[in-house]
Amino acid sequence: MHLLTRVAVLTSVAALAAGMLTMPVVAQGHSDRLAGPESFDTISDQAARSMALFNELGKVLTHPRCVNCHPAGDHPRQGEVGRPHQPPVARGADGHGLAAMRCNACHQERNFEPGRVPGHPEWHLAPIEMAWEGQTVGEICRQISDRNRNGGRSLQELVHHIGDDTLVGWAWAPGYGRRPAPGTQKEAGALVEAWIKTGAVCPN
Repeated sequence: MHLLTRVAVLTSVAALAAGMLTMPVVAQGHSDRLAGPESFDTISDQAARSMALFNELGKVLTHPRCVNCHPAGDHPRQGEVGRPHQPPVARGADGHGLAAMRCNACHQERNFEPGRVPGHPEWHLAPIEMAWEGQTVGEICRQISDRNRNGGRSLQELVHHIGDDTLVGWAWAPGYGRRPAPGTQKEAGALVEAWIKTGAVCPN
């Protein structure tokens, strides 16, 4: 089968299996918003304010748009309930899939709306040491504070990663039929920065 035909078939199957062809966009409500750092200024105890800031950021980090690409195992998840990826794929040595099924075989440089296939030039799974699936907000906090488990990033580099990285930014522009992460990427970055300035204290 011609490669482009095979990709078209696979993407259509994936979209149908994920229920994305018929699922309407869910309108954002209050729960999909992020409070700004200034909302926590009334918390006088700095450590408590720092934890509260990260808990707010946790609305993003535990959202399906993030968790689906930060799975506990070697297989990405899909949809609002984290169903197994269809067609079945695996992480591969570099996080970009196995040799016979690379991520970019279906995931192109941008969202492919006719097939409801998400896209980005660097589409891939987060490293296994950055697995968030099944973890609490506090556990994720301690994980991303650890350079051995966050891709070698300093705390300040996390501000850029969460607030500016375009692959992370896909979570707020996921295409038709997918609920975006709460707030905006800029708001998430501001929460990270405020969390760091208050001591980068992780919730219990």
